[in-house]
Amino acid sequence: MNATLDTKHSTQEPTPRSLGRLRVLLVVEGSNDIEFLRRISRMLHKHDRSLPDLAHWEQCEELIFVPFGGGKVSDWSSRLAPVCKPEFHLYDREVAPESELRRAAARRVNCRAGCRAVVTGKRSLENYLHPLAISAVSNVRVVFGDSECVADVVARRCHEKGQRDTPWAELPVRTRRRYVYRAKQWLNTQAVDRMTVDLLREQDPQGDIISWLRTIQRLADGE
Repeated sequence: MNATLDTKHSTQEPTPRSLGRLRVLLVVEGSNDIEFLRRISRMLHKHDRSLPDLAHWEQCEELIFVPFGGGKVSDWSSRLAPVCKPEFHLYDREVAPESELRRAAARRVNCRAGCRAVVTGKRSLENYLHPLAISAVSNVRVVFGDSECVADVVARRCHEKGQRDTPWAELPVRTRRRYVYRAKQWLNTQAVDRMTVDLLREQDPQGDIISWLRTIQRLADGE
């Protein structure tokens, strides 16, 4: 939160800005998830004004993204309770046994009044990206399932397309991780920006993302 301080007349420590405008706390894993949700919600809001534009809410101080940084998700089940604001938690499904730990954490959140938590139906938010949106940015064609690590698939394909002398499997682990990290960054920014309503319908036929946004709207409205 930004701090407000009159440096001409006060020697007191800066105080946090009032949380009076805040309507909902949105707990996610990290900065890539924040970028994805900002951008996909803005696209959907332009198509359907009943869906919230999370980036706009954030700018208006009606929403705060809270990244838990890949730590123990269970630690966040009630950590924000003292703030006394509605909470929406979105956890990547990941793979077993982590999946069940996240479902258990979501169940604990859902026992609290004014709070909702969901675990993604796919492995992570990148799995909701349409291959055509990815191809539009990277100029590589990819195919992946709901349980695959999309950033890993994309990084490998980009490496192979570059006709590198060293096969992907022979690269040092640290190098592969760096390529995957870079892929995650542009997947959650540039590739999301290439998504359309029609592409999302194809990739998310169950309407997961729209259902999350409607839940966030209801929480913000106090329902």
